[in-house]
Amino acid sequence: MPKPDIHPKWYPEAKVYCNGEVVMTVGSTKPELHVDVWSGNHPFFTGTQKIIDTEGRVERFLRKYGMMEDGDDQGNAAKGKKR
Repeated sequence: MPKPDIHPKWYPEAKVYCNGEVVMTVGSTKPELHVDVWSGNHPFFTGTQKIIDTEGRVERFLRKYGMMEDGDDQGNAAKGKKR
């Protein structure tokens, strides 16, 4: 049995809002939860995930492990980058 007067109020039907729409109901200590991302719009769960190539890291990896042909990395030698 929980101690009296130390636990927050429990809302068994708290509504979760994403972009102004109710997306699910859960149990929570707050009656409403406003979220930016949930499983219905997260790229991992929707299958729309993209690889974001930051600063040529994918190309650098491919060059390092010999998965690119020499002609594919033109211009990097002129920039002074190691091969």
